[in-house]
Amino acid sequence: MPNKKFRIDEVRSQFPALNFRNKEQVFPIYFDGPGGTQMVQACIDRMLEYIETGMANLHGTFATSIKTDALLEEAKQAVGDLLNCSAEEVAFGQNMTSLAFQVSHSLRPLLKQGDEIVVTQLDHRANVDPWIHLAKETGATVKFIPVDKQSLTHDLSNLDTIINEKTRIVAIGLSSNLTGTISDAKKIFKVAKKVNAITIADAVHAVPHFLVDKQDLESDILFCSVYKFFGPHLGIAAIKKAIFETLEIPKLQPAPNQIPYKLETGTQNHEAIAGLCGAIGFLESLGTGDTRRQRLKAGMEAIESHEQELMDSLEEFLKSIPEVTLYRASSEVIKTPTFAFRIDGIHSREATQFFAEKFNLCIGDGHFYASTMAEVFPVMETGGWIRIGFAPYNTLDEIEIFKTALKELLQRKI
Repeated sequence: MPNKKFRIDEVRSQFPALNFRNKEQVFPIYFDGPGGTQMVQACIDRMLEYIETGMANLHGTFATSIKTDALLEEAKQAVGDLLNCSAEEVAFGQNMTSLAFQVSHSLRPLLKQGDEIVVTQLDHRANVDPWIHLAKETGATVKFIPVDKQSLTHDLSNLDTIINEKTRIVAIGLSSNLTGTISDAKKIFKVAKKVNAITIADAVHAVPHFLVDKQDLESDILFCSVYKFFGPHLGIAAIKKAIFETLEIPKLQPAPNQIPYKLETGTQNHEAIAGLCGAIGFLESLGTGDTRRQRLKAGMEAIESHEQELMDSLEEFLKSIPEVTLYRASSEVIKTPTFAFRIDGIHSREATQFFAEKFNLCIGDGHFYASTMAEVFPVMETGGWIRIGFAPYNTLDEIEIFKTALKELLQRKI
């Protein structure tokens, strides 16, 4: 039964892209949420408002500059409420990957030869390669928490050996952008804190699906991307104040050296930051409560409930198709609505092209930058995985269209 508390028609009406028809007058069906969501109207409105009422750089005495100063402070406070951190710990940048490399460079003085950095096989490479690069620059050693190939979760059986007195950094993805597995980051970070390691969380695939609590996780550094939760292309770094203040970040001589501004090199994308405020406002509008954090919590719970219905419908179907190999953890493992699978005898690009051309389904294929997983499960000879990832604007009716599409594809193969 559909979730009556989640007003899906009202939610869908707030995404203009859902109503855009192609030349055949067919509405698109966006199943590529992990690669980037569509932009909500509230985000578009805030961006246009900022642009149309006058743009300016910071710290001036005139009205549009004062407006821009206030916008950045508004956005940082909104992110603070979203992630449960202080507004002064929030910095913006081009994207998560760029920010991660920037932070990794700034951590160089804290590491030396013989130190160890821990990453995982399950992660997107944006939370792996910056730390591998840091290890090469400092003489540190990189160790991987392996993936359990049967459970598609982190294999934590040797965690106390992998994380030890030599460990200086532990970087974990909160949720896999490939399998949807939600990691036990809190448990891993607790072990890391026993040896005073810096804990780094990739929350890019987490923030769109469940409420992230940076403080509860004991995450020193957390990254996410606004275009994954209904906003523009913009990266966010939330860095614990005590660590942030010690980072030596390359900057222009007269630029601010206080947090969080010292990480924000050059002029920021102010219109995108305005859009961020609209995107968070949309999430907040889905819930109720006395504070923004409470409203965001209730809103994210509503999203989770709706997406659980979508997950149940698709997972049951995919498991019923003999030609489909599904890469997904068992029912007792909490997951986001993200499905990676392969179809026997069909190249993944061939399948997604068929889905797009015949049914206007937006479905991705490849390794999705979880390339270590593509080595653990050698899949690239047949084009990698096919990935379906839901957003709150997806519906059970859209899943039925996919079911029809997959059956037709398999029939063509015969």
